Order: sequence, then structure tokens, then C-alpha cells
Amino acid sequence: MTFNEIDERIKALAASRGPLGVSFKFSFPGGIIVVNADGTVTNENVDADCTIAATEETFSDLMGGKINPMMAVMTGKVKISGDMSVAMKLQNLL
Repeated sequence: MTFNEIDERIKALAASRGPLGVSFKFSFPGGIIVVNADGTVTNENVDADCTIAATEETFSDLMGGKINPMMAVMTGKVKISGDMSVAMKLQNLL
């Protein structure tokens, strides 16, 4: 998936899920996607409760179930900073 495809998919998922009460920042080489606590999505680099950094390819594999999220973090393919308990809520979004 390209950055734009991931952006559109996250926007659609966030719109269907509504407010999560926490904010996530997805940092890709191609850009930034922030899901705000109220469920809105922006591409501005603003503060978030949790930041997930990965390549678009790795993130696509995660969303497609091709790689295990825990293994991706342990091998350094995905880096998480901020509140780790917030990262666990990603299951509600994705």
C-alpha cells in the first residue's frame, strides 16, 4: 500500500469507529497520520498519546495479517513511543 492508500483506509476506519478517547500518530517515510481522540484524522504533525513508526510496507503487512504485531515491534520493524497502554487500543481502530 502507498501512503495515500493507508491514509484513506485509516480515515475510513476512524470514521466508522468514532471517538476512541486517545490519539495515535502513525509516522511513515511518506508522511504523518494522526487520529485524534475525537475520531478526526489529520496529516499535521501534532502531539499524540502514542506514536507508531513503520514503513508503509510493514504497516500494510500488519493490516493484512501477514506479520505478527508483537514480532514486528520486537524485531524493530515497528517502533512505539509514548503511552504503551494506548498502543493496545489500536485493535479497536484497526
